[in-house]
Amino acid sequence: MHPVPPQEILDFLAERLRVQLRAEGARHDVLAAVFAAGADDDLTRLLARTDAVADLLRSGDGVNLLTAYRRAANILRIEERKDGARQDAEPDEALLTEPEEKELYRQLQTAHRAQRFINDEKYSEAMQLMAQLRSPLDAFFDKVTVNAPQSDLRRNRLRLLHKARSTMDGIADFAKIEG
Repeated sequence: MHPVPPQEILDFLAERLRVQLRAEGARHDVLAAVFAAGADDDLTRLLARTDAVADLLRSGDGVNLLTAYRRAANILRIEERKDGARQDAEPDEALLTEPEEKELYRQLQTAHRAQRFINDEKYSEAMQLMAQLRSPLDAFFDKVTVNAPQSDLRRNRLRLLHKARSTMDGIADFAKIEG
C-alpha cells in the first residue's frame, strides 16, 4: 500500500467541501476563485475568505471592481498577444503622467497590503482595501488612454493594469468569478 501524499488529501477534502457548499447554495465561482488564489491548507480560513469575497461582490463597489478587473484582463490579454510579451514588470512611477494613473498607482501600493490582512485572517479589512480600488480604476479607464502613441507610456500603463490584476488575484482568482 502506497501512502497518499498530503496535497492529494487536501485536494480531496477541498473538492468535497466545494460540493457540499454548492449543495447548500454557496456561490461555486467565488469558492473556486478563492481556492485557486490561495495555497492555504486551512479550510476554515478558506471558508472565511470565501465569505469575505462574496460579501465584497454583493456590494456596488465589488460589482464594479469585478467589471474593472475584467476590462483590465481583456486589455492585457489582447495587448500581450499583439506584443508577444507579458507586461508584468513593475510600473515606472516616473512615467505616470496623468493624475488618474498616479492615483491608481498610489491605491495599488496601499491595496497590496491586503495580502498582509489575509495572512492575519483579517478578511473584511482586506476586502475594504480591494473595494478602494474601484474608484481609481474607474477613473483610469474613463480618463487615460492605455494605448498611448508613445510606446513607453503604453507599456507602463499596461504594467499598471497588470499590477491591478495581480493585486486582485492575490485575494481571489477573479477570472473564475461569473456574473
